[in-house]
Amino acid sequence: MKKNIVSTMTVLAVSALVSVSSASANEKLSVAATPVPAAEILEFMTSQMAEQGVDLQVHVFTDFIQPNQQVVEKQIDMNCFQHKPHLDSFNENESQNLVPQGYTYILPLGAYSTKIKSLDELKKGASVAIPSDTTNGARALLLLQKEGLIKLKDPEDLFATSRDVVDNPKRLKFVELEAATIPRVMSDVDLAVINTNYALDANLNPKRDSLFMEDTDSPYANLCASREDNKDREAIKKLNEVWQSPETLKFIEEKYQGTVIPVKPK
Repeated sequence: MKKNIVSTMTVLAVSALVSVSSASANEKLSVAATPVPAAEILEFMTSQMAEQGVDLQVHVFTDFIQPNQQVVEKQIDMNCFQHKPHLDSFNENESQNLVPQGYTYILPLGAYSTKIKSLDELKKGASVAIPSDTTNGARALLLLQKEGLIKLKDPEDLFATSRDVVDNPKRLKFVELEAATIPRVMSDVDLAVINTNYALDANLNPKRDSLFMEDTDSPYANLCASREDNKDREAIKKLNEVWQSPETLKFIEEKYQGTVIPVKPK
């Protein structure tokens, strides 16, 4: 009996060692992401990545600046938080060469208000908060143009600024703020154009709460990005595959109820 107990304990000990050894042998992949929905989705994906032999480590940031800087400085392997125009703008302004990896989802930009319930109530001289970064600011202006509130010098300019507004019949006053802060100042402005990741983080649902939002054919599909020197890592390829797995797609559909729209690989 004693011999059997010793044998059983030996088997369990060996199994535990094998388990620990296997876990420690997993390749580590660090990813920077904004809280909602990117980090939430990535956290859901960790178990699938572990099955693929990858220890996925998610680092959460609340701004649009640090995720790229951390990758450039080799503090983090890659990021998943931005769309292609934002990545292009960063590369150009910072003389960097971060490269796109897999495309993930579309987060339709929406306009919200605590003061009005329809655009008909928007008065002349109303204040409109828009993101201060170049690409999301332009995106907000394009959305306002689509709703007939303004006209831009080039109606398709993905890098337009408020200086490019050539027609503003309601004499709207643009308040340019860091994108993450806009939900917190909604009560101080008449209209706030908010990125969906920050809207969801503030318990705002673009389908339910916005006065208007982008169409699902928006060109602003989010993506993951990495440095040139690790773009072909097997762990990154596995991450791209897991983004498109049936389990991940089901999680996105059930959790976000159509406010986060997965995109097919490009």
